Amino acid sequence: MRIMGLDYGGATMGVAISDELLLTAQPVETIRRENENQMRKTYRRIEELIVEYDVKKIVLGLPLNMNDTVGERALLAQKVAEDLRRRTGLEVVMQDERLTTVEAHRILDEAGLDWKKKAEVVDKIAASIILQSYLDAEKDGKQ
Repeated sequence: MRIMGLDYGGATMGVAISDELLLTAQPVETIRRENENQMRKTYRRIEELIVEYDVKKIVLGLPLNMNDTVGERALLAQKVAEDLRRRTGLEVVMQDERLTTVEAHRILDEAGLDWKKKAEVVDKIAASIILQSYLDAEKDGKQ
């Protein structure tokens, strides 16, 4: 069994997958789309990855505001979670993702990547940070 981590953005969806022991998260890919509202292809690709990796649960980033309120981005992420539950039949867990993109950029800066390469990978790195946070909390009994 594996868990999928997703970082939902306006034009992208970062994807990460856990190892079979549920210890580590690895970035897999970034799904790109032309329009935020055109999710059909994105959902289809997620469904393909679910089958390919034998995913049994999805962890989706919840972009809460810094003051813990639910803003427009978080409401959109909650709708995506509902769509994924309906389409896949899997449990979809929302994971606080505040500052994960900032952390992903920091990691990529430390790796010395230029802006173009960073733009290609930042979303899947953010997805792996979201998923790793969830896996660590589960291991520590905090979920």
